[in-house]
Amino acid sequence: MKYELRIGAKTFGVEIEESGKARTVNAKVDDHQWPVSYQAVSPNALHFEVNEEAVRAYLARKNGEKHIFINGRGYVVSEKHFQSGKGRTKKKWEDSPGEVTPPMPSVVVRILIEEGHWVEKGQGLIVVSAMKMETTLKAPIAGEVVKINTALQAKVMPGDLLVEIKEGTKEDE
Repeated sequence: MKYELRIGAKTFGVEIEESGKARTVNAKVDDHQWPVSYQAVSPNALHFEVNEEAVRAYLARKNGEKHIFINGRGYVVSEKHFQSGKGRTKKKWEDSPGEVTPPMPSVVVRILIEEGHWVEKGQGLIVVSAMKMETTLKAPIAGEVVKINTALQAKVMPGDLLVEIKEGTKEDE
């Protein structure tokens, strides 16, 4: 598979090839090549070994952008161009607009809504804390809160579904 990835203002050519070994690929970035082994830790967390060096990466999607956190540093990454012989089968962020997930490993410090409540787009739902900073996770759409999948002081990861919202308005009842 070939990608052109933009990180900040810089674009990199990336090519990923199967190596023949389980959970191992050859990654080529511009003119550099490395064997990379990987293990999924959770839906949005991966453990990599690149040149025998361990790397933990977390992925979050927000507003069509991908945010990758590697060793405590965050990067916004976009796919400028994608080529592959196979279709993508993974669920896209846009396919699930009513799901709320944290952008990085965090702890839930406040829950601002209850199941059955109606929320407006942009309304605060859950406050999480990471690295001594609090972030309010907001409703991506207007609708009814159908499920809260977390509790106070819960440790949560990117990809963990914290709140499910059914799109609609109160008048739809």
